Amino acid sequence: MKTQLLIITALESELNQAALPPGVGIVYSGVGKINATAATLQAIHQFEPKQIINFGTVGKINPSLAGLLEIGKVIQRDMMTVPLAPRGQTPFCPKPIEYLSLNGDHVCGTGDSFVTAHDPWLKEQGVDVVDMELFAIASIAYQFNIPWQSFKYVTDDANSDSGNEWKHRVNHGQELYVSKLHDLLSA
Repeated sequence: MKTQLLIITALESELNQAALPPGVGIVYSGVGKINATAATLQAIHQFEPKQIINFGTVGKINPSLAGLLEIGKVIQRDMMTVPLAPRGQTPFCPKPIEYLSLNGDHVCGTGDSFVTAHDPWLKEQGVDVVDMELFAIASIAYQFNIPWQSFKYVTDDANSDSGNEWKHRVNHGQELYVSKLHDLLSA
């Protein structure tokens, strides 16, 4: 079954399918890079999308950010293989170390950990927000030459209270996602 636009979201608690306009489908990847990779690959083969949209939640590194953000670039924050390669780079891998979306001004750092403490490396790389799926989704989209966009809702401050903040705000971005989706569909 072919589709123009494929929405990939980690969890139903972030964006409930019932909130979407009729005829718009969504794939729930689950949390983390491995789940996001598997779900994105399966969805591309099943739906053959022309574009991928990722909606999700993030913790903020840049304290001035809030609300819904459009991500312009994503890097991998938890690939730590020094001395084989600098942090963020997979050693012996010819794939890009960053992926650029269709639009957006913000930098997301993806990793398989929930950020609960200050990490100077993130600021050094210009990371604005952190998540657990986008790098994997963008990497697979790149492999299949499918353009992607990502819109992330800031739920927490990426600090010791982030788990509680995220639990209380995980669904707060849903109305903003749906509004953004209407904008994208009408463009």
